Amino acid sequence: MKFFLVLIGLVLYLNYSLEADWPQWRGASGQGSVEGEEGVPIKWSEKENVKWKVKTTGRGWSSPVIESGQIWMTAAHETLATEEEAKERLKANTGSQPLTLLKEAKFHAICIDKNTGKLIYDVELFSVSEPQWIHRFNSYASSTPVIENGKVYCHFGTYGTACVNSLTGKILWKNLELKCMHENGPGSSPVVIGEHLIFHMDGSDVQYVAALNKKDGRLAWKTLRTGKMHSNPQLKKGYSTPILVQRDGVKELISPGANWLYSYDPISGNEKWKVDYETLGFSNVARPVSGKGMVFVATCFMRSQMLGISTKGEPKIVWKYKKGVPNSPSPIYSNGLLYFVGDSGGLVTCLDGDSGDLVWSERIASGKYWAAPFIANGHIYFHNEDGITTVIREGREFKVVSRNTITGNLMASAAISDGAIFLRSDDALYRIQNNNN
Repeated sequence: MKFFLVLIGLVLYLNYSLEADWPQWRGASGQGSVEGEEGVPIKWSEKENVKWKVKTTGRGWSSPVIESGQIWMTAAHETLATEEEAKERLKANTGSQPLTLLKEAKFHAICIDKNTGKLIYDVELFSVSEPQWIHRFNSYASSTPVIENGKVYCHFGTYGTACVNSLTGKILWKNLELKCMHENGPGSSPVVIGEHLIFHMDGSDVQYVAALNKKDGRLAWKTLRTGKMHSNPQLKKGYSTPILVQRDGVKELISPGANWLYSYDPISGNEKWKVDYETLGFSNVARPVSGKGMVFVATCFMRSQMLGISTKGEPKIVWKYKKGVPNSPSPIYSNGLLYFVGDSGGLVTCLDGDSGDLVWSERIASGKYWAAPFIANGHIYFHNEDGITTVIREGREFKVVSRNTITGNLMASAAISDGAIFLRSDDALYRIQNNNN
C-alpha cells in the first residue's frame, strides 16, 4: 500500500510542474489577488458548478494550498477534556472569552488530488497532551501551511512546526521548541522568504517573530517585539500574518503586532522601523495589504481602525478610517481602492487608498465574516460563516453580481487554481468551477 501511494505521488510529480498555483494563505502575493486565472466562476450552489465535494476529517480553519496537482491543508483530531478537567485547568485563564479545552490534540497534514478529490496522504505530524485552551470560534489548525518546490511547511503556533515531502508524504523535520501562550489558540500563518520560514509568536506572555531554516527546521533568528504595549497580558497577543514588500528596492517583512506595525529584515530578523497605531490594537487577525508605497492595516480589537501608512521616506500614518473596520477578514487592495467587510452584518466599505476618503459603503449578505476575501477578473468574493459567498464588481460603483450558497460553515479562506475555487467548509472541501471548464 505504501509503495502504491508513493507511485501515485511520483505520477503527479512527473505530470505537473512544481510551480505552486496557490502557495500560501491569500495566494502568491499574500494579498488575495488572483492573477492569470481565466473563467473563475461567479455563480454556484450545491447542485451547480461543483466538480467534486469530499468530506474532511478532523477540524481546522487552515486554508488549502496547491502545487503540482495536490491540495494540502491541516487539521487537528481532538479529544475533549472532561468537564472536571476543564474546570480545573481553566483556573489559570485570565481572560473572559468562551473557550474549548482538550485532553489531547493530534496534528495532521492532509493531501488531496486536485482533479479527483481523492485522498493521497493523511500524515500525523505530532500529538500534544493537555494543549492550551482555544477560543470556541478558533481551531487548533487555523494556520495555513506554505507549499514550495515539493515541500509543505505546516505550522501550529506553540505546538510546533513540521516539513513534509509532498511527493512521498514523509516528514522531513519538526521543530517543537518555540513556545508562547496564545490564550485563544494559534492563528498566524507562516511565510517563506529565501531560505527561511518566518512566523509570528505573539502570546500574552512573550511576543516575538521567528525564522526557521527551511532545510532542517533549526532556528535561524528570533526577534522580540520592542514597542510599548498595554500592561494587561490579554492586550499583548496577536494572530496576524506578515507580508513582504519592496521598499527602496529592498525586501522588508511588514509585521503587525499589538499596538505597532513593524518592519524587519527577513534575512537577519533585525528591526528596521515601527509605527505606533496611536490607539489600542491587539489580537490582530486581518493580514495587511500594500500598494503604491502604502501599507493598509486594521488595528483590530478593541475597536478596529483602518490605517493608511505611507512607507515613503519615514513611515507614518497618513489617514485613519473608523467605521465598519474588521477584526478578522483581511482587506483587498486593487487599482487604488481598498475594500473590506466588517466582522458581522455584511457591511462592505470601499475607500480611496491614497486619501482614505469613503467611496461607498453598502450591505451584502448578513451574518459573521471570518474568511479573507479574494479578487479575480474584476470581481471580489466575500464569504460569510453561513456558507454564503457574495460576489461584487470592483470599482467606484457598488454592484452585486451573485450570491452563492453551500451547506456547512465557512471560516477558511479560498484557494484558486486552473480557474476553479477550492472552498473548505467545516466538514467538506469543494472544487467549484464552470461546467464548461
